[in-house]
Amino acid sequence: MLELGQGNDAAADADLIKDTSEATFMADVVETSKEVPVIVDFWAPWCGPCKTLGPALEAEVKAAGGRVKMVKVNIDENQQIASQLQIQSIPTVYAFVDGKPVDGFQGAVPPSEIKSFVDKVAELGPEVDGGLADAIEAAEGMLADGDAEDAKETFAAILEEDSVNAAAYSGLIRSYLALDDLEQAEATLNGAPAEISDTAELDTAHAQIELAKQAADAGPVAELRSLVEADANNHQARLELATALHASGEAEAAVNELLELFRRDREWNDGAAKAQLFTVFDALKPEDPVVLNGRRKLSSMIFL
Repeated sequence: MLELGQGNDAAADADLIKDTSEATFMADVVETSKEVPVIVDFWAPWCGPCKTLGPALEAEVKAAGGRVKMVKVNIDENQQIASQLQIQSIPTVYAFVDGKPVDGFQGAVPPSEIKSFVDKVAELGPEVDGGLADAIEAAEGMLADGDAEDAKETFAAILEEDSVNAAAYSGLIRSYLALDDLEQAEATLNGAPAEISDTAELDTAHAQIELAKQAADAGPVAELRSLVEADANNHQARLELATALHASGEAEAAVNELLELFRRDREWNDGAAKAQLFTVFDALKPEDPVVLNGRRKLSSMIFL
């Protein structure tokens, strides 16, 4: 009787390592290698070195955790494949990536070289995130639905699995902002690993923190709008109105006020309108219509 979990392990191993034939070689190797690297082991039952190399390869493929797969070809039963790939002696090992052989070796090699070969081949394929991308998507959904506390916990759990995940760091920071914990959001940003400090995700989080700081000092929208209506050239009031509008969730209206300020005096306060526009753009997704339209309008003003 199988122990609990053995069935799943056996199924996983069967997916990672399999025997192929002339009928299934295209699907097992060529097509599969377009999604994940495939190591092909050409062997035969009478080949002594094959009996050592094969199990060693299998062990390293399993250790790679799904980043590479292995297919075994018995050349006695699949002579056409061996002929097409010009297999002159065995054991021979080829690595396929994107449907093509990219590396390989012949003969028995030391265990250290087998590990190095498998690791090198695995690096040629897409990274396996162990489902973290799905977890990030779920956490973003929580945040969008207003469930910032659960989003925070999910992003934090993701970072326990991958401490340099920029998307999770950004999500955690934005969760703190949604919970009105500006201090913790800023501390989290400052504590981010150096290798992700220049990523777009962290730039977005930084911009949102800056806007949150400004929002804390923003005056009432109605009062600021009255000042602008009374004097259209009251640039400070218009800048503060844009800040207040953004703080109240009216990003498009904020951008429009900043564009108007730029149109009236692009050099005012060391180019404050343009700088604030870029901060707002950075805080939103690049494909957001507010960003796309705002950038287009700003560009048309710059090049008039």
